[in-house]
Amino acid sequence: MEPLNIRFCGFGGQGIILSAITLGTALVTKRGLHAVQTQSYGSEARGGQCQAELIVSEEPINSPHSAKKDILVAMSQTALDRYIGDLSPDGMLIIDPMLVTETHDTDVQVIEVPATETATKLGNRIAGNMVILGFFQELTGMLTKDELLGAIEELVRPEFLEINTKAVEAGIELAKRHSLEA
Repeated sequence: MEPLNIRFCGFGGQGIILSAITLGTALVTKRGLHAVQTQSYGSEARGGQCQAELIVSEEPINSPHSAKKDILVAMSQTALDRYIGDLSPDGMLIIDPMLVTETHDTDVQVIEVPATETATKLGNRIAGNMVILGFFQELTGMLTKDELLGAIEELVRPEFLEINTKAVEAGIELAKRHSLEA
């Protein structure tokens, strides 16, 4: 496996950083892969731009940065606008169509995941990040549902476990429907 470079981006309060930490933790502790995670965010506690990068590899990783990303997960238009240039020409762009409406006519594969809409229907808009993780798990097969849920159980507070589990399951169902349509 070549190193996989993933960037999650959006705004503070969407769980962008938690997404990268959760996925990285699951891949390291459940799959035995190597991972490096970095993050940055604006000075605002919520609402400011934030991003988290995750590099995953079967081999040790020597640098926490990569020039081009293989996968860009964008959960806000301003974040997409800022980071689209870092996506590899053969990369994959995953967007939340409720929050990202312009993909700049990119030639990469664009996958729309109605994460915020789905999480809102489940009762907590903030769980959109977990919808994305469930979708990612099913789409890529890099880890199992149980491995992802195990990492979530380790990382989130108990009072959020039920909604996050439902959101992951909803994301998995969205990916299954996406696979049938593709």
